[in-house]
Amino acid sequence: MTTTLRPAGPEVRHDDGRRSRPYDICVNSRRVGGIQLATDARFGPTAGRIEALHVEAPDRHRGRATVAALAAEEVLRGWGCRQIELTVPTDAEAAVRLSAALGYTERGRIMTRALTRPGGLPDGSVDRPMSEDGYPAWRDAAIAERVRQQTAEGMSRERAEATVPAEHAALLPEGAATPGNVLRVLAHEGTDVGTLWLALRLPGQPGGYVMDVRVAPERRGEGHGRSLMLVAERETLAAGRSSLALNVHPDNAAALGLYRSLGYRTTAYRMWKPIL
Repeated sequence: MTTTLRPAGPEVRHDDGRRSRPYDICVNSRRVGGIQLATDARFGPTAGRIEALHVEAPDRHRGRATVAALAAEEVLRGWGCRQIELTVPTDAEAAVRLSAALGYTERGRIMTRALTRPGGLPDGSVDRPMSEDGYPAWRDAAIAERVRQQTAEGMSRERAEATVPAEHAALLPEGAATPGNVLRVLAHEGTDVGTLWLALRLPGQPGGYVMDVRVAPERRGEGHGRSLMLVAERETLAAGRSSLALNVHPDNAAALGLYRSLGYRTTAYRMWKPIL
């Protein structure tokens, strides 16, 4: 039997070069599932995504998903893509195993925690809203760090330097006073030691989402990251949300250890591979 992909709808193209299209997964012309392919909105037309992949129950465990994923690479390669990314929920064990078997590696993981009550800050630590005067320096540092992260993941520096500031401006059009966002500064014994950016209305997120948490390099290892996360949890609960999520790089052992100690669990993996 031959497993193939067959277009299930028209290709959608955007002015910025993005494109997407649904396909049926077929075995000898019989539909057994579906797959949705697209180019990545962040990386542009040279990066593809498998946005969804589903095989009907009677045809599972027969290699259909494996062949479909490999065929998807050929489609995306034909679109000019040079890398491919997908997000795999941790409870989809078969998908986790499949992505690893096909050579995908972890780019990041989403960690989530259900919140019940806020914890208090340690003695000597207080937080305050970020001022408009302090916002520009924080914004510039946040953009520079995001550009560094994006280029490390394969985005061209030219694209990163063009898109990251635009994305930042779209998310925080009113700066530190943008509704639906919380920007706080943490001080310990009178000295500023870290900052927090918490989004409370991020599309696709039912709770709060930590966009950026940062401790001054010379003050790391003193517990201030934990304090900033307690601030994020407090603000999330105060906004009527009952969960908090974040994205963390798998190589950031210190951050992973902190989040685990606070009760966060991994709910999804961001996986990728080159398709040169």
